[in-house]
Amino acid sequence: MNMILKTTNLCKSFNGQTAVNNISLNIERNSVYGLLGPNGAGKSTTLKMITGILRPTSGSIEFDGHAWKRSDLNHIGALIEMPPLYENLTAYENLKVRTTILGLTDKRIDEVLQIVRLTETGKKRAGQFSLGMKQRLGIAVALLNNPKLLILDEPTNGLDPIGIEELRELIRSFPAKGITVILSSHILSEVQQTADHIGIIAGGILGYEGKLNANENLEQLFMDVVKSNHREG
Repeated sequence: MNMILKTTNLCKSFNGQTAVNNISLNIERNSVYGLLGPNGAGKSTTLKMITGILRPTSGSIEFDGHAWKRSDLNHIGALIEMPPLYENLTAYENLKVRTTILGLTDKRIDEVLQIVRLTETGKKRAGQFSLGMKQRLGIAVALLNNPKLLILDEPTNGLDPIGIEELRELIRSFPAKGITVILSSHILSEVQQTADHIGIIAGGILGYEGKLNANENLEQLFMDVVKSNHREG
């Protein structure tokens, strides 16, 4: 198996409370990995450790065949929580601010706008975008540095069915472009239609990891894992 990311016994505690407990993830290259779990299960905390926002209490992270180091963030794109956008700027200008910081060419702006299908927005400011367009612009920002791994935390939150469908197609297109996606969600149908592999976190524990089969009763599997790892809180 060709893994782009592995975590081994990853733990994170806050003030003596364990939020993430010995999580060992195996993320296959050029696939979509669905990270499932109820709200407060430890999904976001795990992703924040992978993206360097939080430091693990213990355990290790391997990226692209070596121990995770800060410079690996050059190859990881992430959209965790709401996309950080300048509401008074256009899509192009939002990306221009970041290419300037990253030292990238303007050509890359056109490339990512095309990938997320926002080439027609012209002079429209981001503040006037629909929620779905804002999410896609957030993903465009995450794609600027041409990442090998893209992390999307609850990307369909608040989207209407059309926005969800567009985002799903977009996410499915990434592995063919050489981009591995970790998609975190508590919406089972979303992951069922998008992911190749899944991990289910409940109570800070990875209760299940495996390939997603088309005929799998994901709801039953999810409920079983959540019930067996329920923690009093």
